[in-house]
Amino acid sequence: MQHPALPVLYSFRRCPYAMRARLALAASGEHCELREVVLKNKPADMLAASPKGTVPVLVMADGAVLEQSQDIMLWALRRDDPLRWLEPDAGTLDDMLALVAECDDHFKPQLDRYKYPGRFDDSSAGARERGAQFLLRLEARLAGSGQLFGARASLADAAVMPFVRQFAMVEPAWFESQPWPSLRAWLAGWTASPLFERAMWKYAPWVPGEIGAAYPPA
Repeated sequence: MQHPALPVLYSFRRCPYAMRARLALAASGEHCELREVVLKNKPADMLAASPKGTVPVLVMADGAVLEQSQDIMLWALRRDDPLRWLEPDAGTLDDMLALVAECDDHFKPQLDRYKYPGRFDDSSAGARERGAQFLLRLEARLAGSGQLFGARASLADAAVMPFVRQFAMVEPAWFESQPWPSLRAWLAGWTASPLFERAMWKYAPWVPGEIGAAYPPA
């Protein structure tokens, strides 16, 4: 009997958007064919499916395309959500999506200015301080619960964590010295988790014409 084709995920391991998509796919147990992309040499198949040229991109067997990380997360978790990431202990799905939007629309631009100061006119220090205001709000959320929407991890945690991780990696000593112990504990817990280890599995770059890697890894 012929097995149905798996969705194809174009991904880049270090991209935080792709990271959140891989986390949701692994949490849901949804399998796909992962094609690790070299961003300096984007495959024609990916650009044909999604001309925007950024990862992640999920191409279904029927040709339907999801090209936003949040859409991929919601698709996977709505198919199967064994960890109940769409049902937070506190708040609603709309509340979670609002926080993710704040991360993407306001925190991410400051992260870019902080990480790549030569690309922008304003100062890296100013971007760092503006980004830190978002992190202080996360600290206040985490101080009483451990996760962003209660005691249990949710979509919001998986969606925001990769960007906080990237921020922390710019100046690790400075990050460690800041008044956000709950945020540091939350980030450390996520990055030490088996789920994160699976999501960050290293794959060789995909060679066009070949079958990609099975994801999530066994």
